[in-house]
Amino acid sequence: MSAATTGARTAGARRPKARAWRGVAFAALAFVGLLALFAQQVWWQRALRALFPGQRSVMFERASLLELSLQHLEIVGLSLALILLISLPLAVWLTRPQGRAFLPLASSLLSVGQTFPPIAVLALALPAFGFGLRPTLIALVAYGLLPVTRNAIAGFEAVPATLKEAASGMGMNAWERLWRLELPLATRVILAGVRTSTVYTVGTATVAPIIGAGGLGVPIIAGLTTGNLAYVLQGAVPVALLALLADYALGRLEVALTPTGIA
Repeated sequence: MSAATTGARTAGARRPKARAWRGVAFAALAFVGLLALFAQQVWWQRALRALFPGQRSVMFERASLLELSLQHLEIVGLSLALILLISLPLAVWLTRPQGRAFLPLASSLLSVGQTFPPIAVLALALPAFGFGLRPTLIALVAYGLLPVTRNAIAGFEAVPATLKEAASGMGMNAWERLWRLELPLATRVILAGVRTSTVYTVGTATVAPIIGAGGLGVPIIAGLTTGNLAYVLQGAVPVALLALLADYALGRLEVALTPTGIA
């Protein structure tokens, strides 16, 4: 194979990654743009008034849309941080010899956590933790653990044994092999799980106001309680936009962080 052919293939492999990084940058700019849009309270009021001219009140006034959005993002961010802090070490342990025997049990428990409705988890956590953020985080983490843990396990298990043996033959210890070989090769699969969990969490966090945690679910629940569809849209449209943007951004990040040569 000529040097020119090799160079052309390398350049061709880099182009998708460059496009992916541009997509990540676009998503970051779009996120800033969304926050700026959420800050335009008057624009939202005019749009909702045009859709619901007969509705006496079209905007939930106890908090601005930007304030509710930032509360929602805080809840989602904390939930995802906890999900990653739990799921990644758990997946590593379950794919090592000392933890492999517990893999069926862990998979069953994680599946139960996702099949349990978040509202039911909130009801169970409420007596122990009271109202506020903590029971909300418990519910969202329980619901979001499965996709990340399952994908992380699949990613680590997919690393060929021959590559692990070669890494050990080069003198790498278990931790070096994990950080320098297994984690980079599993990154794309792990990020696919993070992507799924993020979209779940952005949507499911709308139940947080039931126990006083705030967020974009506040106008949604207020609208459902009073029969005010304008309130529902005030919360639902930003949630949908944030979920779509998160899905796009993490999809681009999957490609950008995948080592060159791995499909």
